[in-house]
Amino acid sequence: MLFEDMNEPLPYLANLQSVADADALLAAHGADAGTEAAIRAERSRDLGNAVQFCHWRQIERLIVLLTSGDVVGTVH
Repeated sequence: MLFEDMNEPLPYLANLQSVADADALLAAHGADAGTEAAIRAERSRDLGNAVQFCHWRQIERLIVLLTSGDVVGTVH
């Protein structure tokens, strides 16, 4: 599985805004959406905004998950 190989935790989705942000980045940046999320996370960290840093890191992980095509977690 993708996240087991990468030793990455599954993304934590605090609310639907996380999915909307990931979708907006995918629509605007395509294959570079994950990179854009990482850039936004780094910018937030540089500004001292830990909450937004964590938000954009989770978005980055979500984008990786959405674009991987792998099935992760429990399938019902």
